[in-house]
Amino acid sequence: MNPVEWPESNTFHNATIMRHDKQFRITLSEIGGDPTQQLRFFALLNLGIVQSLVSGAIRAVDAVQLFYNAENCLYVRKHLRNKKASAIMSHGVQLPDLFESLSVDEASREFYHELETMRFLCMNLLAPKRSTRLANLAVA
Repeated sequence: MNPVEWPESNTFHNATIMRHDKQFRITLSEIGGDPTQQLRFFALLNLGIVQSLVSGAIRAVDAVQLFYNAENCLYVRKHLRNKKASAIMSHGVQLPDLFESLSVDEASREFYHELETMRFLCMNLLAPKRSTRLANLAVA
């Protein structure tokens, strides 16, 4: 299985993209590199997903199916072993629940707050020396 599955078989810069049952899914366990490279890739990938959520290109339920799923959560916990990465996954998994448990206005506010927290944690993974104290507060 490739790290990214997408419609039809295409090749783009050494990444094969395939379609299976019209589901798009990113599998972290298929990504190579050393732990530092994997964390950087994880952060950059998440920034793209967060931006896609902010712009409305994907819905929260799509993001869970695409990336914030059990397989990737387990991989992050067992292999990346990074509190900030685990926190990002935790926030991502919970996004659809906001719209089931809160009013529309409250859910919308909390949704954007969660996305901003995720973005901040990703930026901290990419530039760990900056704002370490604030990122640790976001994880707590």
